[in-house]
Amino acid sequence: MAQTSSDPRKTPLYDLHVEMAGKMVDFAGWLMPVNYAAGVAAEHKQCREKAALFDVSHMGQVELHGENAAAKLETLVPSSLTTLPTGKARYTFFTNPQGGIMDDLIVANGGDYLFVVVNASMRDQDIKHMRSLDLEVIENDDALIAIQGPSAEAIIAAYAPVAATLKFMETTVTYLGGTMCRISRLGYTGEDGYEISIPTSHVEKITRALLEHPDLELAGLGARDSLRLEAGLCLYGNDIDNDTSPVEANLVWAMQKARREAGGFPGAERIQRELAEGPSRRLVGIKPDGRAPARRGVEVADSDGNIIGAITSGGFGPTFGGPISMGYVAAEFSAVGTAVNLLIRGKSMPATIIKLPFIKQNYKR
Repeated sequence: MAQTSSDPRKTPLYDLHVEMAGKMVDFAGWLMPVNYAAGVAAEHKQCREKAALFDVSHMGQVELHGENAAAKLETLVPSSLTTLPTGKARYTFFTNPQGGIMDDLIVANGGDYLFVVVNASMRDQDIKHMRSLDLEVIENDDALIAIQGPSAEAIIAAYAPVAATLKFMETTVTYLGGTMCRISRLGYTGEDGYEISIPTSHVEKITRALLEHPDLELAGLGARDSLRLEAGLCLYGNDIDNDTSPVEANLVWAMQKARREAGGFPGAERIQRELAEGPSRRLVGIKPDGRAPARRGVEVADSDGNIIGAITSGGFGPTFGGPISMGYVAAEFSAVGTAVNLLIRGKSMPATIIKLPFIKQNYKR
């Protein structure tokens, strides 16, 4: 039967996922593995202790070509891009006129163009947004894999020695096993690692070769989510969205001082006001007492039962060793150590505001 436009898309590694007993689910319009036979907890542990390989080919990869590309893209984000050196990447986000976050993204300076990676669920919106800039916008159809974990450097450097010289948020184009690829030292797990853009026709061969290393195993969306939650990293659509400002989400570090002060980006009025006066709510880490996790949508109350916020992401942290959550609470309740209550299935469960991230981040700086 022919595939219709409404059917989920398949990444170039789909057949490999099926062969390796991946449990496939529809994620943002793509058939993606949520986990393999070992299970989410084992895949999570694999990444923290050795290395895990994630297929992230569903992410949008875009090249921006044209004169003053960095200055033009800067009009849509509150980060400095004109000062971004060649070979460096920067985390940023599109803001809307109300000061909310339209999407978060990675922008890399490729020399004579910008390389941009956007979230799968927002790729159509983001590409349309960038087409307003009077630039040549090329949607890259290469595959994208992520190798994350303490063994990542040894695994990749065996095929591309220059990878070992990269520091966190640095990127280069080089040969990987005889194929020209873009290798970027970054990721979404809190561990050292790389994201590698590979021509579609070569990705399965390269992936199989990489998986021959004894320290590398496949991992799916389930482990990717528990890893990023422990690392205190926001998930678009859960922890950040069109109503959430970067100040509320503790993302001020991604807005360089000159841009914060000068403005000139969508929503600058709200963002600058919150920088000066403080936001009415803040993203915090929350540790439920006991072993029961508090997931997205659970309301947070003060000691008198007044609703002061809600959980945006939550689950069990395998490395942390217990349930963890992120969510927004009224600013006056956001201090570390504050006691709160979680309203779970009609019952009030005690919890405590704790510092983010939940585990130490292990980036190579």
